[in-house]
Amino acid sequence: MADRKAALARQFIEAIPHSRALGMMLSEIGDGVAEISMPYDARFVGDPKTGVIHGGAVSALMDTCGGAAVMSHPNAPAGTATIDLRIDYMRSATPGQTIRARATCYHITRSVAFVRAVAMDDDEDRPVASATGSFTVEQAPGAKV
Repeated sequence: MADRKAALARQFIEAIPHSRALGMMLSEIGDGVAEISMPYDARFVGDPKTGVIHGGAVSALMDTCGGAAVMSHPNAPAGTATIDLRIDYMRSATPGQTIRARATCYHITRSVAFVRAVAMDDDEDRPVASATGSFTVEQAPGAKV
């Protein structure tokens, strides 16, 4: 069952045109945890002077990663959508470096799932951003939460 949920989450991410356009790659999925990377791409630079990736691309990465974590939770819903996502940007991502987001679905109820996430580049001692979010829970027929 866990492998099936992970496969569904992977399929979900790969089917989102926005995720594909941003070059997102799923590197880990399962048991309410997901990790997705996004390579540096000059098309997504927010400040041409510095070459820093736009915060909106980082936001999309963290949102997608949070949804994947929800979908891979052992009590995973049949589907999910973002209700609320709060992102704290701590510093600019280093130009030229891949950004990775790691999200954990730490609590799930019949109607809402709660997630924490962090985005990093190669400097793993200093996060680029952290996030907390809530996501809808669409139960599959016969599911128990």
